[in-house]
Amino acid sequence: MNPLLAKANWMERDDIRPYVFVRPENQIAQPGSVHRLNWFQQEPIFKDPLDISELAFADRLYSLEERAFGPSNMAMPRWVFYDCAVMPGFVAGFAAKPSALTKEMRDALDPKKFPATGSPIKTSSVLKEVTSLDEMDWIPLSLFIIIPTMHKGEWVAHNLCSVNSLVPEGQGFYGLGFLSKAFGLWYANVDQCSGMTQWGSPALKLHSHYGHLEVIGAYAPVHSHAKTITYRVQVNTNCWEKFFNKEPDLAFLENYGPTGTFIDPKSEESMLDFQKRIERSEGPFFLSAGEIAQKKLDEKLMIYSLKQQY
Repeated sequence: MNPLLAKANWMERDDIRPYVFVRPENQIAQPGSVHRLNWFQQEPIFKDPLDISELAFADRLYSLEERAFGPSNMAMPRWVFYDCAVMPGFVAGFAAKPSALTKEMRDALDPKKFPATGSPIKTSSVLKEVTSLDEMDWIPLSLFIIIPTMHKGEWVAHNLCSVNSLVPEGQGFYGLGFLSKAFGLWYANVDQCSGMTQWGSPALKLHSHYGHLEVIGAYAPVHSHAKTITYRVQVNTNCWEKFFNKEPDLAFLENYGPTGTFIDPKSEESMLDFQKRIERSEGPFFLSAGEIAQKKLDEKLMIYSLKQQY
């Protein structure tokens, strides 16, 4: 295993594996062939969202997602998951055998305690309800939804969460959320990844480490939450290492310089001003992952731009 992942030794276990929840037509040709990386040695498990026998797996994904995003009023309706996620794209993450789960994880993922909202299994006369994790072959621990766009080579990171957010701190698997997104990007050979998160969200500390983060939208009133940052990265596995080793990103410092202006995560006016600069094509503008990692969630962040090339 890469020394950077020493704390993530759970990735070496046979009873914990990456999974790909994808319909056969969407399977990736030559997965993992673009980004040269030795992090993901285990053969992934394949699950087909159009296969009725995989409903229990899907329902555990639904339950995981709605509990992670429900408090922020952004839980995903089932039809959105089906129509907008698994039909055009796929879901990736890690899954475990029932015997690999800790007591805390069992409690957090229990289908009787936390049934998936809106599942037809409760009212159906033809579907079998799974009431125990021990009835399942694999239980999803995380999910990363990624969807291809009309822009060639670009994918949208739609959603990311893991069981780590549902168990007491220190009781989860080290790096599970970050590695779930990393696996999906690596597996699908994603060159360019766009995504959305909210200003002041801890998710920004994670999403900023998959490549140098360009801000393509600083304010999004079209979204349910207007105080949303829309970002784009050219996927760069060298940046992934910085997430774990905390070393300075010298390539970022070499290519981008401070503009002398800031974005204030507490100020809607600051977001709007930044958005207007983007719309006037004054960019491209970037944020520093190292700075985001060091600062508190509500602190101002320096806006960077490309240095003059001579």
